[in-house]
Amino acid sequence: MSSQERLNKAYKEAKRISFSNIDKFILFSDCHRGDSSFADDFANNRNIYFHALQHYFKEDFTYIELGDGDELWENMFFKDIFEANKNVYQLLQQFFFENRLQMIYGNHDMVYRNENVVKKNLYEYFDQRKGEKVPLFPNIKFHEAIILENLDNNNQELFLTHGHQADFMNYVGWKINRFLVRILWKPLQVWGIKDPTSPAKNYVELIKVEKRIKKWIAHNNNKITITGHTHRPRFPSPIENALHYFNDGSCVHPRSITGIEIVNGTIALIKWFIDTKEDGTLQIKKEFLEGPCQLKDYKN
Repeated sequence: MSSQERLNKAYKEAKRISFSNIDKFILFSDCHRGDSSFADDFANNRNIYFHALQHYFKEDFTYIELGDGDELWENMFFKDIFEANKNVYQLLQQFFFENRLQMIYGNHDMVYRNENVVKKNLYEYFDQRKGEKVPLFPNIKFHEAIILENLDNNNQELFLTHGHQADFMNYVGWKINRFLVRILWKPLQVWGIKDPTSPAKNYVELIKVEKRIKKWIAHNNNKITITGHTHRPRFPSPIENALHYFNDGSCVHPRSITGIEIVNGTIALIKWFIDTKEDGTLQIKKEFLEGPCQLKDYKN
């Protein structure tokens, strides 16, 4: 199966969610939540991510995670990740119980396409204070893709997926890459040696992945497509007749996280980061990197 066929399959089998211009979504991907070890890239941005998520919960956003939320290549056991990021999962749980949480799996959490793995790890957890298991995300479903259908704009479709469908070794050969990362590259990462299996750290592979996704978009009526995987934020202009390829970046940039907001019929690329006030104290701020742009201006 080619990358185009894999993307076609993801599109055809995607979960469909209707929305209107009063709805609000925040899209993050590639959190790579880890176990707080030296190899955990998420640990440096955990506070930024948690603060941003609190903001979006209070402002009634729906949170959609576009894959690689949990780092299950470097870490064998979800319980280690959960214990290191318990406050994050408890906040995600609040989104879940208000029906404002949608999850897509990527290559680093590909095991979540198996419902039994999801049930074992995510339906419940052991509460040490109570001495018993309590619900976490009961009956949660992970999807390969989601299609948002804009009812206020002639059912305009936004195709959301992780993007690893355009990357053979991270889709078909993901178990081989997982083995290499878990056994070889995680120990070496402590010494600053980069993982060559990741397109985010391999520019040549990154370009190939983006070209394959753009090819799919070009062959599908320039459909708005939003991915992660490469960690490189992408935001096309609606007035330059560009291919409608968006990428929300990642949550493991140095000292910042990036994502995509969909608010009141607009779309924007945003960044949350730590900044210094005039008095020397630190604060977490949000800024717009691109947009907001009207979704209706992205015409097929």
